[in-house]
Amino acid sequence: MDISTIETAASAAGIASSYISASGQPVQIAASTRQKILDALQTSPATGESFLPPVCVFRQGELPRILLQKAVPDTCHWRLQPEQGKPLRGTVTHGFLTLPEELPLGYHTLCLLQGRKVIAESRVIMAPTRCYEPEAIRQGKKIWGACVQLYTLRSDENWGIGDFADLKQMLTELAAYGADFIGLNPLHALYPASPDSASPYSPSSRRWLNIIYIAVHKLPDFQLSSAAQLWWQTPQIQQQLQALRDHDQVDYAQVTALKLTGLKLAYHYFATLPDDTPRVTEFEQFRKQQGESLQQQATYDALHVHLKQQDANAWGWPAWPAEYQQWQSPALEQFRKEQAEEIRFYAWLQWLAQGQLQECQQTAREHGMLIGLYRDLAVGVTEGGTETWCDRELYCLKAAVGAPPDILGPLGQNWGLPPMSPQVMIARGYQPFIDLIRANMTHCGALRIDHVMGLLRLWWVPQGDTAVDGAFVSYPVDDLLAILSLESQRQQCMVIGEDLGTVPDEIVAKLRDNGVYSYKVFYFERAPDSGFYSPRDYPAQAMTTLSTHDMPTLYGYWQADDLTLGQQLGLYPDAEVLAGLYADREHAKQRMLDSLHSLHSLPDEYGRQAHGMVMNPILNRGIHYHVAMTNSALLGLQPEDWLNMQAPVNVPGTTHEIYPNWRRKLSCSLHAMFHNPEVTSLLTEIDRRRRQLSY
Repeated sequence: MDISTIETAASAAGIASSYISASGQPVQIAASTRQKILDALQTSPATGESFLPPVCVFRQGELPRILLQKAVPDTCHWRLQPEQGKPLRGTVTHGFLTLPEELPLGYHTLCLLQGRKVIAESRVIMAPTRCYEPEAIRQGKKIWGACVQLYTLRSDENWGIGDFADLKQMLTELAAYGADFIGLNPLHALYPASPDSASPYSPSSRRWLNIIYIAVHKLPDFQLSSAAQLWWQTPQIQQQLQALRDHDQVDYAQVTALKLTGLKLAYHYFATLPDDTPRVTEFEQFRKQQGESLQQQATYDALHVHLKQQDANAWGWPAWPAEYQQWQSPALEQFRKEQAEEIRFYAWLQWLAQGQLQECQQTAREHGMLIGLYRDLAVGVTEGGTETWCDRELYCLKAAVGAPPDILGPLGQNWGLPPMSPQVMIARGYQPFIDLIRANMTHCGALRIDHVMGLLRLWWVPQGDTAVDGAFVSYPVDDLLAILSLESQRQQCMVIGEDLGTVPDEIVAKLRDNGVYSYKVFYFERAPDSGFYSPRDYPAQAMTTLSTHDMPTLYGYWQADDLTLGQQLGLYPDAEVLAGLYADREHAKQRMLDSLHSLHSLPDEYGRQAHGMVMNPILNRGIHYHVAMTNSALLGLQPEDWLNMQAPVNVPGTTHEIYPNWRRKLSCSLHAMFHNPEVTSLLTEIDRRRRQLSY
């Protein structure tokens, strides 16, 4: 294929020919890179030309007019079947098809007919203009809550990892201080067979839950099973559980082994119950409602465990025997028959996890929380997990999502997450995206979308290349935002977009217009003169945080522990870059201190020179009080900062062999934290300040 042909095909496929770098310079994409990405996209079969586009998306108030893709016979007419109600009918005029202006919101089926014969079919989506926003927030209420990595929670009852029972307890405790939400790390399904693959942002599936968070000791079937109770109460198991609780890091291998043992004992009891037992009936209804997707997840988990027992290197389906690498294969069909009970067990675990998550959201609402749970949607799934195993057409396995080079990452980033094909999404009427959003808006009041820029474009890295040799691929952002708005309104779930870093102005405006809330990190909110913006100048349509899971704690930031750790781990290209980062941190700390004093967030007599100043309770409180006055509708704070903790939860660019990512727990139990006068007085004052700003 010559260069001009490549350029034409790549442009038609939405593959950018250039981009603006982090330093503001234009960068050209090589034709060879665009060709490789074209090859990755073209692994999916093209759909034949039809009279109608596969999907048409409109907004409320917009005239739903559809241009036919090719000429049709004069005798053609159309029929629209709304989600509810009787079919609507009309004629085709001058190559256009005009639907009624007052079309109800939802997903409708449009057919083009010649006589009684259907000659084309399309999905019509009518969406609202904005995502859902609680009325209290629309009226000006300023709310706050905690941003929590669920696995970090400690208690006297959990099994060495934070669980849904701990989450319920924390919701109850926080609600008493006026908090309106708990924001969570992604709860996506990971790998029971490979428990050390613990990153919540590298899931097997984004539609299902991580079963490690099930509070086993709270399950009726565990409590009623004499075998489970006998096992659980043995001194050896109790000692093992206590050791796992006491450890400052999550031991995923031991925790998973213990939980699966306890869950198997509970399931053996459940499996003896009569079919008309309410719990059994509810579970079977759940299996039926969730259909093939649940069957796929349960089969993957059961098969993965089975194969890992035979070969420790069977990390995911690309490393499995060839006969198991396809969802539809004779060997897999045989496995499903022989291991039907094991597959049912893993489906049961998903039912349990969904039930306990639902209980947490109910608890939040019962205690008056406006939002309750706030979930997090990761940007993609891993190459060897459930979703890619079952849908090779949707996921482009010859590429991975990442980020272009920037100052801190001169070689760019490759996250190892195969992207969804925008063409296949469109051909399927956006059903994969609808299913994804719907699953993640279940049992919560807000959804944070990681790397929300991915609705507009994603940086694709061809397989085998470095992240430098990538390109941006565009996505149908207006359609995706329309669907997001529709699902948000239906689920009454507000949406927050993680829009950090270099984000094109185009999507910033679209997000705001669609009611998607921005995501502001205090450390980054610096004016052109490098001073810190006043919290009162922050946009109302936003959530503000002090830090994130990828950044240092407040203590770590002030003491520059993240830079010291990065130097020890070899994360910086040279001493000059590191020296510049240290200098910038010193300057930032001074400007932060100036900002704190300007708004009287610190006592007047408190020091005004940041150099040599160490983090202490007064400074910690002052920074918390400062951000509590943000104009943003939502404020999310980390328990690590209430407890003045030092170590981060994740160091980007490292693996858990280099740094124990996604393992570090809180420094004390929930009971101890909420009985600590320093913490409780801090939360009381934060709530007072948020209430003072409201309305």
